[in-house]
Amino acid sequence: MLLYALKRLLYAIPIALGVTLVAFMLVHLAPGDALNAIAPADAPADVIEALKSAYGLDKPLPVQYGLWLMRALHGDLGTSIASGRAVAGEVVSAVGNTLMRAGVASLAGVLAGCILGALAGYKSGSAIDRIATVLSVIGVSIPHYWLGLVLTIVFSITLGWLPAMGAGPDSSSGWVWDPQHIKYLVLPAATMSVIPLGIITRTVRALVSEMLNKEFVVALRARGLSEVAVFVHIAKNVAPTVLAVAGLQVGYLMGGSILVETVFAWPGTGFLLNTAIFQRDLPLLQGTILVLCMFFVVLNLVIDIVQPLIDPRMVRT
Repeated sequence: MLLYALKRLLYAIPIALGVTLVAFMLVHLAPGDALNAIAPADAPADVIEALKSAYGLDKPLPVQYGLWLMRALHGDLGTSIASGRAVAGEVVSAVGNTLMRAGVASLAGVLAGCILGALAGYKSGSAIDRIATVLSVIGVSIPHYWLGLVLTIVFSITLGWLPAMGAGPDSSSGWVWDPQHIKYLVLPAATMSVIPLGIITRTVRALVSEMLNKEFVVALRARGLSEVAVFVHIAKNVAPTVLAVAGLQVGYLMGGSILVETVFAWPGTGFLLNTAIFQRDLPLLQGTILVLCMFFVVLNLVIDIVQPLIDPRMVRT
């Protein structure tokens, strides 16, 4: 098991280095000039050169990448061009907000998807199966920013039950787990929970339906085991695949929610990315992309290590 974990860790190192290169180059390949955020179009040439020197933009790209990577390894992601604040501080705050929203959405979506998928797998062809299929198709197909707008119209504007924007009363930036703050989390989390709900439901339904036709299930029932005990054995065989799919969904909810966070003005990484793109803030954009990509790498590494704890046969593969 230790050797398996070390191998996965070694595999993750070149992936992480590749992620840093992609995060750096994608921003520089995009059209536009980062200095437009702080310098007027008619700024003198000497001012432009001084700004380029201050932000290290006057050096060749390989040198810029090397310096940026060394600073990033020490936790320094640079300074925001637009705000003048440290990028690391802004990204950490946004990641905390997004992680909270993604965690609640993932927990709700994965739990509901597992329950609904298991019921559909056991009752293949029944009304429950058809309902689960419809919900999974809706969850995968529906534009989630549109769903966010619909939920806002219904629950915020029409019914007035939940706030439409922000992360707390009076534009509060600090989070407290109390009813007043939780109200602001409900709509963004509910909107994003539809994604894992649809995918997990389809995955669990297919796996459970397949497992029920396996010979070991017939043998377990022939030995007189109860349905609860049989389900436990099925769950153990289904869990590694479901865990891998759920992990990918958590990563997607962390990085693929720019439009949803913009709709709800939720101060997370998606909202921060949107702001950085429109302001052409290269350090902030690079830092946010890097942190989100590294979250994916670490999450996949953790899943790769946890899966053999559920199914030890995976160590031999």
